[in-house]
Amino acid sequence: MDVNEFKKRGKEMIDFIAEYYENVDNMPPMSSVKPGYLYSLIPHEAPEEPESFENIQQDIETKIMPGMMHWQSSNFFGWYPSSGSFPAMLGDMVSSMFSIIGFNWICSPAATELETVVMDWLGKLIGLDSRFMAIKEDGTEGDGGGVIQGTASEAHIVVMIAAREMAVDRLKSYGMNSNDIDMIRHTLVAYFSDQTHSAGQKATSIIGCQARIIPSDANFRLTKCALQAAITKDRQNGLIPFFVCATFGTTNTAAIDDLYGIADVADSEHLWLHIDAAYAGAALVCPEFRPLARGIDRAHSFNFNPHKWLLTNFDCSALWVADSTHLVNALSIEREYLPKVKGATDFVKDYRNWELPLGRRFRSLKLWFVMRMYGASGIRAYIRKHVKEAKWLEAQLLEDGRFEIMAPVVFGLVVFRVKSGIIAGSACDVNKTNAELVRRINNDGRVFLVGTNIRGVHVLRPNIGSTYGTSENTALLVKVIKECTTKVIAEYSKQ
Repeated sequence: MDVNEFKKRGKEMIDFIAEYYENVDNMPPMSSVKPGYLYSLIPHEAPEEPESFENIQQDIETKIMPGMMHWQSSNFFGWYPSSGSFPAMLGDMVSSMFSIIGFNWICSPAATELETVVMDWLGKLIGLDSRFMAIKEDGTEGDGGGVIQGTASEAHIVVMIAAREMAVDRLKSYGMNSNDIDMIRHTLVAYFSDQTHSAGQKATSIIGCQARIIPSDANFRLTKCALQAAITKDRQNGLIPFFVCATFGTTNTAAIDDLYGIADVADSEHLWLHIDAAYAGAALVCPEFRPLARGIDRAHSFNFNPHKWLLTNFDCSALWVADSTHLVNALSIEREYLPKVKGATDFVKDYRNWELPLGRRFRSLKLWFVMRMYGASGIRAYIRKHVKEAKWLEAQLLEDGRFEIMAPVVFGLVVFRVKSGIIAGSACDVNKTNAELVRRINNDGRVFLVGTNIRGVHVLRPNIGSTYGTSENTALLVKVIKECTTKVIAEYSKQ
């Protein structure tokens, strides 16, 4: 493909993408293919000779499209959103144009410096404390700063490594040598609630420490008292607490942990406090949600995913640290083929030392496009629209009388189930009914949502978060829920 053909095919692909977005709401959001469907449709070896663009595009339409879950459909209400946008796509196109491997400043100064600036923009937009900014108000370089990770799971691993470095430094200050510390690394303990994302526990497996899972309270929150009790017990057993993750918007119910109380414990016990706000952190662009996050200014690190609820195509996970010292010390490895800037190094960040991979994409471009083309006011309006729709959905379900809300509706997530009194039978029968309701709604094909299990109770958890969705899509969701509920209850009543 030469430049002229690229121009032709590129325009065709833009048209194809635009037509997809114009029509995606008319497609069933959920794919109906069976496992292994694609293996029988495509060759089992790469082609020896070049194939035409027309053949490839035809295969996208006839073979790939049937196997896609349409996350960008306005009738997709599953999990948490993957909120892409046209400005973000354009930024990704420019990033692909440059196709850099930006492991340090020398590789492409603009890539490094734009990330530093854009992460400060975003940090200020969500109201983060100045400790997390790379550049101070007086224009000098700060101790903290932001970096774009691929996912919140990567962020968990990175900050846990930094936390281990901080713990090791503390042990050395007590007079322990490296050999002694190596012998007790396995006694390091990281703390999570039973509602924390699985990424936290996976991170402990990777770095080789222990994970302590603490039961959450009646509101699905990790509390100060429960954390302190777990730490006290572990210290009595000769273990070394070093890290705690608090969550702002859990996966199951969007619950908010006792951030301020957890920060008290982290301070007194010398733990690294990481706040995982992968989904709900985007809401902090709206000042009215910031009182819910009281305590984040006391954290060592904070992370949320613009690719979930801030109009930025995957992947883009924003991580800030209040002090990058432990992070850089833990992840910095020098080689002769990785040249460093000589002379003044203010504002020169080697982001390879802030993450696991060496190479990195120019991801800040798409975030830059989004913040400039939507503006702060447009982003706030986008978040508030979804919260308003979620509140309306909650009201419709309560008005119906057959449903109960199982967790406070604070953001775009609505957790509910058919009431036990509506269905004759045991708790097991009620759970089966709600599980069947999820299956029936998705098989209907007009909308998609997921269910989950919270303490033995099966619930439905639609999330409002589509980039281009409207109130009509939420109304359709309500219509489908009510219709399918009527059918399921009628069938169970006959049994």
